[in-house]
Amino acid sequence: MTVSLLLGPVLRHVGPATATVWVETDAPCDVRVRVDGAQVWAARTFTVHGHHYAVCEIEGLAPGSVLPYEVFLGEDRVWPEPDSPLPPSVLRTLSPDAPTRLLYGSCHTPTGDTPEGLVRYGPDMLRATARRLSREDPTSDNLVLLLVGDQVYADEVQEPMRAYLRESRGGSDPDGAPEDEVVRFDEYAELYRQAWSDPQVRWLLSTVPTLMVFDDHDIRDDWNTSAAWRARMDGHPWWRTRVTSGIGAYWVYQHVGNLSPDARAKDPLWAAVRDHRERGTDARDTVDAFAWRAHEEPSAYRWSHRHDVGGVRVLVADTRCGRSLGEDDLPGGSRSILGPDGHEWLDRHLTGGPDHLVVASTVPVLLPPSVHHLEAWSEAVCAGAWGSAARGPAERLRQALDLEHWGAFQYSFHRLANAVLDVARGGRGPAPATVLLLGGDVHFSYLARARARAGETGARVAQLVSSALCNQLSPNLRRAATLSASWPLHLAGRVLTRLAGVRRSPLSWALDERPYFGNTIGEVVFDGREAEARWYHCPQGGDDALPEVRRRVRV
Repeated sequence: MTVSLLLGPVLRHVGPATATVWVETDAPCDVRVRVDGAQVWAARTFTVHGHHYAVCEIEGLAPGSVLPYEVFLGEDRVWPEPDSPLPPSVLRTLSPDAPTRLLYGSCHTPTGDTPEGLVRYGPDMLRATARRLSREDPTSDNLVLLLVGDQVYADEVQEPMRAYLRESRGGSDPDGAPEDEVVRFDEYAELYRQAWSDPQVRWLLSTVPTLMVFDDHDIRDDWNTSAAWRARMDGHPWWRTRVTSGIGAYWVYQHVGNLSPDARAKDPLWAAVRDHRERGTDARDTVDAFAWRAHEEPSAYRWSHRHDVGGVRVLVADTRCGRSLGEDDLPGGSRSILGPDGHEWLDRHLTGGPDHLVVASTVPVLLPPSVHHLEAWSEAVCAGAWGSAARGPAERLRQALDLEHWGAFQYSFHRLANAVLDVARGGRGPAPATVLLLGGDVHFSYLARARARAGETGARVAQLVSSALCNQLSPNLRRAATLSASWPLHLAGRVLTRLAGVRRSPLSWALDERPYFGNTIGEVVFDGREAEARWYHCPQGGDDALPEVRRRVRV
């Protein structure tokens, strides 16, 4: 029987001597990766809900390697595809002495750059980046792609996915699930295939080491905004299946590839999945039970991950699944965007030593100040700062306006802000040159420079946001976002927070120019103690258009 490659290969975690290749196939098989026409590494597929996956770990590579590779299923070569116009895919290992290029972005709706897609969603910056990199000679710098949320939209699907849902469900759903939303694991599997099967996107993911973390749309819009939101969702008969399938699929398609070989060997779910593989059984019940526990007990599993890339430490923080959503007032710390375990993990790794420290959070830490004030005010009023009668309207406003970023979790915001200042001043070891906060989610891009409200800051501190990869805002939302960056609204927000008794932030910051609303992918180039931020856009769009640097600035 001939086995086909359904998805991938996706180049995931790499180290100085290791690389990880992830694939999905249509049947159980042995997956082999041949590197530079010589050495071969193999992995057996494992099965979840009738779908078949392999994680192939490649070892013994030299630091700074850029090596072409092929993928075989059994004896059949399935990658690179015959007659592909794109260059051969390569494995890239890290070099401790090389400059680092960190690409990042979020919010990707697959349109294939059709004329209709270009009008509604704008040019696809993953496709544009593939075209740009395919024209470059592979270099030995540390090139990494960081996808910071909304890799798939489970609740805002395109017509091909709607057609799949209609056909697979036979026109109705026994649990009353929304007809245009993904609910089951099979549906998530198709959603990922539609998102990652575009030839240009597929080539990009096959040749650039990629790290990922989820945001709300990977599960559902406003996922874990508040305890009230969560209680409302628990009332839907289809919600348990949805959150179980979404978290389980996230582990399979995104998270397992974030792990180094050593970390994966210690992962309890990976050990259980390997046991199913050895016994030839489907791991569906094990993965489902794990996913539901991760939802019910946020501290049961850690989704955050750390990567040392040359002289850059990258901390990718889970700000969704691990949230604590108690509604007591802030001094108790019951509302937390990271949860207690998440904060302890971040504190443990927020130390000096590297030349640069990057904290990647799907939702920006530093929003336009007026929005930050509004979110802080909302949280305080929801907690009773203006009396019990105001709590219900404030909660409805919080959900209607998506007030659920770091500003709406003031305990977490202050804890992170104080830790960042401590690192920047050298209080946790040799101070880095920069502390950069990377984010997406908001569908506009900007740079905000920050400083300590009292005393010297030390290292340069900045928020870099690049969003969306392919999902531009409507004109009305653009106008609202532009207004949010204005000084009058900033002043009004400060008044509101003071009236609600919100603590003053230890950080002061401002956007250094108006937000940009076109689709972008960000790039930060680190060389020694220097760092330069770039934002690429694609003014023309289409299959042949190349992205251009819209803005370049030293940070």
